[in-house]
Amino acid sequence: VIFLLTAALCVGGWWSMRHLPLDAIPDLSDTQVIIYSRWDRSPDLIEDQVTYPIVSAMLGAPKVKAVRGFSDFGSSFVYVLFDEGTDIYWARSRVLEYLSGVLPGLPQGVQTELGPDATGLGWIFQYVLVDTTNTRSLADLRAVQDWYLRYHLKAVPGLAEVAPVGGFGKQYQVLVDPNRLQAYGLGINRVVEAVRGGNLETGGRLIEFGSTEYMVRGRGYATSVADFENILLATGTDGTPIRVRDIGTVALGPDLRRGVADLDGQGEVVSGIVVMRQGQNALEVIDRVKERLRQIEPGLPEGVQVLPVYDRSTLILRAIATLKTTLVEVMVTIVIIGLLATVVVINVLPSQDRAMVGKARADISTLEQAVETYRLDNLTFPTDGQGLQALTDAPADLAQPERYREGGY
Repeated sequence: VIFLLTAALCVGGWWSMRHLPLDAIPDLSDTQVIIYSRWDRSPDLIEDQVTYPIVSAMLGAPKVKAVRGFSDFGSSFVYVLFDEGTDIYWARSRVLEYLSGVLPGLPQGVQTELGPDATGLGWIFQYVLVDTTNTRSLADLRAVQDWYLRYHLKAVPGLAEVAPVGGFGKQYQVLVDPNRLQAYGLGINRVVEAVRGGNLETGGRLIEFGSTEYMVRGRGYATSVADFENILLATGTDGTPIRVRDIGTVALGPDLRRGVADLDGQGEVVSGIVVMRQGQNALEVIDRVKERLRQIEPGLPEGVQVLPVYDRSTLILRAIATLKTTLVEVMVTIVIIGLLATVVVINVLPSQDRAMVGKARADISTLEQAVETYRLDNLTFPTDGQGLQALTDAPADLAQPERYREGGY
């Protein structure tokens, strides 16, 4: 039975060692869910009409110990912190449940979403896109990141998000000339509505011809600058159409940026941050990311390379090596101490057995004599007649004190 239990413990220890999540940085953060809202308004309006209603609703969620709200220009962040040990996905479900009652009351145009199911220590890998041919702009590299790399990497098990940094997001921009707009008697709202309505597709019902059904579809997506320029705004008094190109120009330009990435001081680059899900094995997730990058590298445009700039697996492996070295040193120290103790027991103690036994006997004899002396010193001899009679009737050893003096007392 003992051997079976020992074998079971060994197998369990080996399995635990193989499946133990490895990381060099302990994650002691609380279970939290981030609610992010976007609205192009000032911080005071966002605080009153977005952040405050969400914070008030989250205070009543179960197992919530703190709710923190932050309002900035155009954005709102609400951090919902749960009790220790709360499952992250249970917490996200509760947040969505309570958030569903708040969304209908938010102003029109507010876009609210949950943050990734990760913690502050989920940043495990980062890479940059470099064009060795120097023929592609930052916007082109950002397009490769957003429409190629990001989708491949998000399919890797254990990843919560692939966040882009740097570069430019492409967008169509309508540059309105206020003088022309005033000349045609149009407002800026009309331009916004026309551009929004001119970039939509519609669908109708079916039309049957000769026992064959045809689907009615209105194709209206704008795919080029010319498509936006030809969007109709209004009709003049003489029936002449007024288009977007008549009140301004349309260009393909960059979106507003909230971050810049630089590599070794040589200029801007496009980067991607790989964020791991909470509770995953960092070392295994990093290995999967590297393997996926090797698989998709042949599909990158000519001259574009993916270079790692941050890899936590190096720190994890060095921490494991340090732990192994320390364990070996401790084990060797324990073995040496055990061997030295064995040598002392074998070689030193046998030669001192007699001396120790003799010393122990002498100590015991001395203790016995001290007890007997204490007993004699506490005897009293009365002077009356009864006392003399008691002394006469005493045992022979007490009536003859010479015997004790002869024995050394």
